[in-house]
Amino acid sequence: MEYDEVSAGAVVFYRGEEVEYLLLHYPAGHWDFPKGNVEPGETPEQTALREIREETGLEVELIPGFREEVEYVYTRGGRRVRKKVIFFLARAKSKEVKLSWEHTGYAWLPFDKALARVTYETSRRVLAKAHRHVKTLDGV
Repeated sequence: MEYDEVSAGAVVFYRGEEVEYLLLHYPAGHWDFPKGNVEPGETPEQTALREIREETGLEVELIPGFREEVEYVYTRGGRRVRKKVIFFLARAKSKEVKLSWEHTGYAWLPFDKALARVTYETSRRVLAKAHRHVKTLDGV
């Protein structure tokens, strides 16, 4: 299938006393993960790392073995836009977020609270899969 837009991002987590997930509050009101459009010449992985850095100031490490794709259609300017978003799993080295102008807030939340806060059902499914993957990691 051809897509009008392809974005990439990540479920970002931090392991302290417990695992917490980063959610960003978008100006439209929804809570979701950091993500953005894949630029020419970039791999989806490079896009995810760049977008996380631009939107949160965080340096992260992508965790191998996790990749989830979400597809949806939305309307922009009266035109239907087919979009694919590729999500990776990323471990943050700190929780020191420097939020960009693109967002109105952020939250680090344990899995159950993050699942309740995230707006879209597709994102809840991605978060649940990411959480299952995180639980399989040793020493993360």
